[in-house]
Amino acid sequence: MSYFKVTDLTVGYGGKMIVNDVSFAVERGELTGILGANGSGKTTFLKAICNILPHEGMCEMHKAQGMTKLESLSAKELARLCSYIPQRSGISIDISVLDVVLMGCNPKLGILERPNKEMRERASEILKIVGLPGKEEMNYQFLSEGQKQLCILARTLMQDAKLLLLDEPESSLDLRYRYHMLEILRKSLKEGESSAVVALHDPALALNYCDRLLLFSEGRIVGEMIPAKDSPEEMERKLMQIYGPVSLHRYEDRAGHTQLVMIKEPEEL
Repeated sequence: MSYFKVTDLTVGYGGKMIVNDVSFAVERGELTGILGANGSGKTTFLKAICNILPHEGMCEMHKAQGMTKLESLSAKELARLCSYIPQRSGISIDISVLDVVLMGCNPKLGILERPNKEMRERASEILKIVGLPGKEEMNYQFLSEGQKQLCILARTLMQDAKLLLLDEPESSLDLRYRYHMLEILRKSLKEGESSAVVALHDPALALNYCDRLLLFSEGRIVGEMIPAKDSPEEMERKLMQIYGPVSLHRYEDRAGHTQLVMIKEPEEL
């Protein structure tokens, strides 16, 4: 039985179909990446999964009593299971970094209940993990865009949801922290027995950190890959559907770890 399953998900608005009849499954602890050109439907797809957008089809998640339809849950019940990180946080008020991270506790708190000492200590530990040590009392608005993204990641880890949905979380980060974020995310999934679906802009990150990749084009899945198992030649053919001519190569870094490198090849004249 799959940990998370999407069946025939279809989304449209303004008289236009954006995501059409998408189905796939995710296993426990798996990091599933989505690659696609701008406008391919990645963001709309993630918003539909977490019920931000109305849709047809069904999203189901495994719980102790069996599969649960996400569409049937209240907003608070859904927040306990699912955490969504948009490309921009939408936070426009003056608020401390610590208080942003503690927002991750809200689904577990009752009305007027405040985060306790243990939660606040945990939030500080998570800020260290993501690379923001000592920033607890800093105004969130004074952070760089990359630091804001790390802070929102910390809030997500604090929420401890079983399904994480992230929309291009690396887009504002420099090279070092792009890889740092994916390392943190992958480790968190394995330790917490959660799963994640992540739309990524950088194919190098996707190829080297994701267990499974879904290739989106015009609101449909046009290919699926398992980078650790599939041959570079097989993956090249699939990636060409969204990137045009490319070549894939396996290299060893200085530590002896194998890395996949994608090179854009010249277009045929």
